[in-house]
Amino acid sequence: MSYKVLAINPGSTSTKIALYEDEQPLLELTLRHTTEEIARFANIIDQLDWRRGLILSALREKEFDIMQLSAVIGRGGLIRPIPAGVYEVNSRMRYDLRNAQMKHACNLGGLLAAQIAHMAKVKAYIADPPVVDEMDDVARITGMPMCPRKSIFHALNQKATARLHCDRAGLVYEKSNLIVAHMGGGISVAAHKQGRIVDVNNALDGDGPFAPDRAGSIPSSELIKVCFSGQYTREELLKYISSKGGLVAYLGTNSVIQVMERIEQGDQRAQKVLESMCYNIVKQIGAMATALSGRVDGILLTGGIAYNEPVTEYIREHCAFIAPVTVYAGENELEALVANALVVLRGKVEPKVYK
Repeated sequence: MSYKVLAINPGSTSTKIALYEDEQPLLELTLRHTTEEIARFANIIDQLDWRRGLILSALREKEFDIMQLSAVIGRGGLIRPIPAGVYEVNSRMRYDLRNAQMKHACNLGGLLAAQIAHMAKVKAYIADPPVVDEMDDVARITGMPMCPRKSIFHALNQKATARLHCDRAGLVYEKSNLIVAHMGGGISVAAHKQGRIVDVNNALDGDGPFAPDRAGSIPSSELIKVCFSGQYTREELLKYISSKGGLVAYLGTNSVIQVMERIEQGDQRAQKVLESMCYNIVKQIGAMATALSGRVDGILLTGGIAYNEPVTEYIREHCAFIAPVTVYAGENELEALVANALVVLRGKVEPKVYK
């Protein structure tokens, strides 16, 4: 028996969808949203009906009847911390997605999946949302009890890449120690210890390496001085942390490709900033190696930035002494979502219940 699965990955300026029959892609589309279109909505959650209409229209244009679907799976949102796995979208999850304290387009993934699945009379799922939390307790504690470390990262691609590598290398994920660095608009570097992510930087909220548009870890006293300087509002500073920091703050762009072009034209400032970002990534990889007691079977580089060979070579040169470095460029999130839906449909995995 074959299964047709619709995967939905909403981002800040696009909604990516993919239609698969088993492992075979039938359709992949990126529905792009202009700044003017997004500006019509006061809140991200207000975009739900609009984005659902765009998805359904796109499927109709391709002459696909949603009644053929076996399941719909969406990118997970910023709900409560939960273990990794596949979850059926239920009423509790829908409520938490609509009322999430952290606002991000990924909160629309489970809601879009649920609405379209309801129309198609099938079930809706999410898998490995950004709030997957498998961290050791020792990794949560900071020097200020009111500021614990939180697990918010690219869990979907991290898990999928680690499992793909193990399949190709003849390893068992649940028996392997890996370091995975997802490098995109945000950067997360995680220690995978025998099937569990025991430590990872918060890739959204100001922790770890700075990234194309995120500030990463900042000297605390300097940040406090800026906060009380009177030059910035609370909202402006929060944007610096999550969307206006990193390469954007220094160079005015979040495109590593553009930064590399500027370097080729002799821009020394661009060279220094990009090298510093890479340096921060390798430092974080070194930190995760200690979380694994130095017993590392492989270092995996993934995400969009992994397409840039100068970046991956810099990391390889600095980290190959820890373990072999393998590149799996791209996000592969839609493919990962489909794979998670298929293991449920085939009865290999029982979906978890969000409580």
